[in-house]
Amino acid sequence: MARRPLALITGASAGLGAAFARAYAARGHDLVLVARRLDRLEALGAEMTQAHGVQSQAIACDLGGFEAHRKVLDALGDRVESVDVLVNNAGFGIAEEFDAVPWERQREFLMTLIVSACGLTHGIIPGMKARRSGAIINLASLAGFAPGVAGHSLYPAAKSFAIKFSEALQAELDGHGIKVTASCPGFTRTEFHLANGTQAQMDAAPRFFWQSAEEVVRGTLEANDRNRTIYVPGLHNKLAAWSLQYLPHGLVRALIRRGAEKYRPKT
Repeated sequence: MARRPLALITGASAGLGAAFARAYAARGHDLVLVARRLDRLEALGAEMTQAHGVQSQAIACDLGGFEAHRKVLDALGDRVESVDVLVNNAGFGIAEEFDAVPWERQREFLMTLIVSACGLTHGIIPGMKARRSGAIINLASLAGFAPGVAGHSLYPAAKSFAIKFSEALQAELDGHGIKVTASCPGFTRTEFHLANGTQAQMDAAPRFFWQSAEEVVRGTLEANDRNRTIYVPGLHNKLAAWSLQYLPHGLVRALIRRGAEKYRPKT
């Protein structure tokens, strides 16, 4: 019996991560689901087994810790060599001024969005190279094209890193049959803004700005299938990304700074 492909997805307990899990299960992939909330991972895995007959492994792990990615790789054991898809989706936002937040929390942000994502990628690439196939999806953001704004000191920088890292990986891995995509969504209906305290501000944004997690994931998978390195879902987001990259930086910075004020949490 042929081995089913294996998808490793971080931040899989809700939102985009759960949507990626459902999408890959529908494609016949077994799942390795990583997040802090084991109960949610196990429930999602059971749902996907029932719906699609795939197998699921749940790994409870806070990727904000030092060398946290090692826990995931160790839990996989020999299956590390068999990971066909890696989705680096885990992340969160800190909607406060940089010095108002304990450094330990800022460090957890960097570990989760940058260091652990890089560590997992480093761990699974050898197996993909050996099979000459694989897919790596890094969840970036429209914010990765934007100037930094007050109240989200590290977020645009981290998402810009995800874009540049994906471009570098694609340049290195293109000849090995491995497809790398940085997905750069804008406003997406998930638990993200509720978790960082900006839900009320986000609810005031025009509805046409928003996309569902399923829309973002569907487009991202199609982009990766076509070997597109940078993917921006939605026409309105594509126009915004173009403007952020090609309009004068001073103008963009002023507009972003003014527009971002209404999305800062009220203190």
